[in-house]
Order: sequence, then C-alpha cells, then structure tokens
Amino acid sequence: MIKSGYLLVFVLLFTLICTGQKQNADFTIKIKKTRYTIEIDGVGEDLGWTETDVAKDFFMVLPMDKGKATQRSEVRMTYDDENIYLLATFFNDSLGPNYVESLRRDFSFGKNDNFLLFLDPFNNQTTGFTFGANAAGAQWDGTMYSGSAVDLSWDSKWISVVKRDEEKWVFEMALPFKSIRYEKGVKEWGINFSRLDLKTSEKSSWTPIGRQFPTSSLALAGTLVWDSPPPAPEFNMSLIPYVLGEIRSQPDGSQTTDGKIGGDIKLSLTSSLNLDLTVNPDFSQVEVDRQVTNLDRFELFFPERRQFFLENADLFANFGYSTIRPFFSRRIGLGVPIDAGARVSGNINEDWRLGLMDIQTSSLEDEGRPAQNFGVLSLQRKVFSRSNIGLIFVNKQSFNYPTEQDSLRTLFPEYNRNLGMEYNLASSDNLWSGKAF
Repeated sequence: MIKSGYLLVFVLLFTLICTGQKQNADFTIKIKKTRYTIEIDGVGEDLGWTETDVAKDFFMVLPMDKGKATQRSEVRMTYDDENIYLLATFFNDSLGPNYVESLRRDFSFGKNDNFLLFLDPFNNQTTGFTFGANAAGAQWDGTMYSGSAVDLSWDSKWISVVKRDEEKWVFEMALPFKSIRYEKGVKEWGINFSRLDLKTSEKSSWTPIGRQFPTSSLALAGTLVWDSPPPAPEFNMSLIPYVLGEIRSQPDGSQTTDGKIGGDIKLSLTSSLNLDLTVNPDFSQVEVDRQVTNLDRFELFFPERRQFFLENADLFANFGYSTIRPFFSRRIGLGVPIDAGARVSGNINEDWRLGLMDIQTSSLEDEGRPAQNFGVLSLQRKVFSRSNIGLIFVNKQSFNYPTEQDSLRTLFPEYNRNLGMEYNLASSDNLWSGKAF
C-alpha cells in the first residue's frame, strides 16, 4: 500500500513536470503589419521600423547566467503580405573588432560574432526554424527538432544584409512566408534571439536561459504575438529539373552519346505537410563530404545533404541513438542509382507528425546488384507538453537477385524489415530529458 502511494506521488510529480507552463511565456514581442515598403539594405531607416516593438535588454548566458548582457542589442520585427522583416542592431559597447572566421554559409557558431533567430511557428516547443548571420553577412539557416537541435543541411530562400561601423553592426532580413511552414490562423509563435560577441566572450539571449542550456532551447523561448493572423499559407510548388548530355570520343575516332533527364518536385499538401518527388535524381550539386582518413575498422557515417531527404529529416534519421539507427538514408543510392522516390512528411495536426517514404533503385546486372525498394513509415505522437512517442517501420525489398549455378537458393536475403518504438522525454522547463527505445 505504501509503495503504491509512493508510485502515485511519483506519477503526479512527473506529470506536473511534463505539463507545466512555458517558462518564459511572459516575454512577448508584438509584430504589426507595415504600411510602408521595407528596403533590405542594412541601414534600417525605413518608416516601417518606427512603428514596431523593440526586443532589448538581453540576458547574459555566458560566461555567467546572472543579470543583463553588457553588450546592448535591439531587435524589431514587422511584416507585409509576402515577407517577415527583422532588423537587429548590435552595439559595440566594448571597443574592438568583430571576429569573423568564415564567409561560408552555415558558419561555425562559436567562431564568429553572430546573431541567430529561433522561430517556432507551431508553438510546440519542439520543432522550428533558425535564421541568422555573422558580423560579415554570411547566412545561417536550418530546421529545428527535439526542442533545441539544429539541422544546417536545410537551406531556404531569404535575403539579408549586414552593415557595420565602429559603434555597431546591423542585420536586416526579409523572410518569405512561403519559405517556412506554419499553421493557418495561429497568432502566437515561439521566438527567441541569440547574440555571440567574441571580443567580450559573451553570449546573450532575449529571454533568460541558464548557461547549461543552448540558446536554441525552444522551451525557453518567448512569444511572437501577431496583430492579426499571418497570411494563410498558399499552395507552393518548386521544380528543379536537369538535363545531362555526354559525348565520348574513342581512340578509333568513333563517338558515343548518352543523355539523362530528371529532377525533383516539392509540393505543399497542407500548410505543414509536404510531398517530395524525385525521378532519376542527379546529386552533382550536393555539397561534398568532408574528407576523413578512417584508421578504424568501423565505417563512417556522414550527414545527409541531398535535398530530397532533408526537410523533416528527424522523423526518419533520429530514431534510436547515433550508434543504433534502424534507418540511414545515405546507404540509398550509394552503389546503385535511384530510379524514383516519393516522400510525405510534416505535421498532421498539433499532436501528430507523419513521415512516409518509398524509393526504388535500379539494378546493376554486371555487378550482381539487384533492384531494391526502400519503404519507411514514421509516426510521432506528442504527449504532455513536449514529450513524444515515436513509431517506425522500415522495409527493404530486393528483386531479381542472381542465383547460384545449379541452385534455386538466392545469394542474399530478399528482404529486411524492422519495427521500432521509442519514447522521448522532454520536460516543459527543459530540466529533464531522456530517451527509451
């Protein structure tokens, strides 16, 4: 009886931890529709900026998470029918140069003076988007998952300009509504701003965040309050075709020609659910992997960079742990080219997320490689405030395996199937996290 009482108390406390109120819900910035044209020039003198709320008085996160930041920062936001606009001003209250290591997109966060925006359009404290730039104007963007993790492989279309002088540097951006996913009619989004100033070794955030947490923690974000619901998401389609031609000259003077055509299509099924299609994909434009010398007996796992696999990649790629993954997309198309593929992913509603993928590869008869079909189903159900339960089913089916001589037995198994389930714990105050699968 006593043990049952302890168990009941534990369950009640656990439920309170998981369903508590958002910690920094009182931090709000209002965004109003502008009547004026905003020119993205890094100057910020347009009339539209005079009628905006200002997010300022940032909190210090590092080196100490006590009190206000020593370097002043101000952020303003507005919007029109097409874009969200943001103007951020960062004052150099301590004299010294701005530190910039690279002009490359998705620069190293800890080696550049930078500003980052963390946006949670569904206000679920779990998934979102991040945008920003370093003090030299190099852009940063990615998708967010698991409450604070960032996938920088995702790139979107938006514009920004950075201007700087001895007293300050200014970041101005225009983010098209069609470049992000959001729910129709929702007037409150999660939002936070982060600044890193290397000359003072200071990292700061608009909302107070303990130094043990990343500033990307959506559970500790504030709230973006719209004066009216943002424009309803419209049907969005992007087409990326390609045509490849090849002419080969032989030593005897003869020539052979070859050609290939294909492409990718992305369609928005709903405001938060999208369909990706690919036919005869060509991945020549994908960023090459970092060169690594492997002196170990274990194979290396490089990140996925192919556009078809990127959006909502966490639904497929993050099941289990880094050393135990039931599905690793980089294996698809590695030795055998992909013929076609389809992929549906995103939010069904505020509680359910869906990932469904089917890919067909061709066969290489000369090498004895069969055609294969890869199918993946992933479901994620939100529980409490930020935790979730996930289910994944993976199927690999091989066709036309070459048989051994005088034998009806195939050389390899014709299929491989895997079913898994996991629970991701994330408390509302970000203090508790864990995973079981």
